[in-house]
Amino acid sequence: MSCVLELKNLSFIYGKGTPFEKRAVDKVNLSIHQGEFIGVIGHTGSGKSTLMQMLNGLIRPAEGQVLLDGRDIWAEPKKIRDVRFKVGMVFQYPEYQLFEETVYKDIAFGAQNKGLQGAELDEAVKQAADFTGLKPELLQKSPFDLSGGEKRRAAIAGVIAMNPEVLVLDEPTAGLDPMGREVLLSQMVRYHKERKNTVLLVSHTMEDIARVADRIIVMNKGRLAMFENTKEVFRRPDELAGYGLKVPQITKIMQDLRQKGFDVPEGVLTVDEAFAALLPLLKKEGKLW
Repeated sequence: MSCVLELKNLSFIYGKGTPFEKRAVDKVNLSIHQGEFIGVIGHTGSGKSTLMQMLNGLIRPAEGQVLLDGRDIWAEPKKIRDVRFKVGMVFQYPEYQLFEETVYKDIAFGAQNKGLQGAELDEAVKQAADFTGLKPELLQKSPFDLSGGEKRRAAIAGVIAMNPEVLVLDEPTAGLDPMGREVLLSQMVRYHKERKNTVLLVSHTMEDIARVADRIIVMNKGRLAMFENTKEVFRRPDELAGYGLKVPQITKIMQDLRQKGFDVPEGVLTVDEAFAALLPLLKKEGKLW
């Protein structure tokens, strides 16, 4: 599996040389493979958002390198804009960045700047809208006439239309109701499966991360605390607690059952997995009829 992103001794310092100097990211080293779905977690102030913004050149590292397909993204600073087409960034509350007359034009904006025109542009816009669950009839509406969830999906579609090699989603479900979160997350899973691009999802919701991530980056006080497969990370609840994090609620319930002597497996991360594990026990105990 090829390496799409490699971070070498990556650091960033806010207020460097001032009395308020703070090392927000400190000597991070890791490699991300093409096609992976990576979860990114950490307590507020852990450095995860700063780290994500260095991946596409929005922030220049104080030290170290970001290698995209083996090449330092800052090797030619004048071409850093090209990197942002390859590593697409969706910030928290991206709907605040909508500005065009129609949803279609808003989704098309980035792809046009990338150079897409005509039928190719039209196809990119329609595919991006489909991936984010936007109905075709909404494309000619003003983005300001959409619901909150629809605005969020339109903003994300604008990044997807550029077909980035890496898609970074920073808290994409923040502020959405449970149904809106479920719809958006399901659409991103579908996008990842069909496009096979690399996706990084930053979230405070452990249930979302557990459901979709192949591996998890855990940040703590600017340092890389863990970078393991998802089951391995959530097998270490005490260590996570030390970083101000929790395992998914269903994982905690299953761990409690194990401690009470019930024969349930370790590493259960989702409700579906828990149901499959508990069903034989319930049948054995005669709790189902």
